[in-house]
Amino acid sequence: EVQLVESGGGLVQAGGSLRLSCAVSGFTFDDYAIGWFRQAPGKEREGVSCIGSIDGSTSYADSVKGRFTISSDNAKNTVYLQMNSLRPEDTGVYYCAADSRGPRCRDTSLIRRDRKFFGAWGQGTQVTVSS
Repeated sequence: EVQLVESGGGLVQAGGSLRLSCAVSGFTFDDYAIGWFRQAPGKEREGVSCIGSIDGSTSYADSVKGRFTISSDNAKNTVYLQMNSLRPEDTGVYYCAADSRGPRCRDTSLIRRDRKFFGAWGQGTQVTVSS
């Protein structure tokens, strides 16, 4: 069974840090890029970051560049999202998903029209940043 499980969310003050984890099982980790997405109450889900499973290429939304870092541990089949300098607007449910097109993180992976290529969504982990 294909499964992606997020963890690591919580409540943190503005300026603080959290590290999210996305544990992957049920498919070969090298076969698909992994993306992180978030959804705030009343807002659309948005792409945050993605990472290529073989070349480690990365992409970030403008709103998180310089603050968030995506990484992967292929031996543990896990993708991480290190989030620093958190802001209240980072609050939301964070999800990870696999890109069905293959192992490459594309320039367009985080935009809305590419969302349909991502599947095996996890249940999400709540991140709340207080001001």
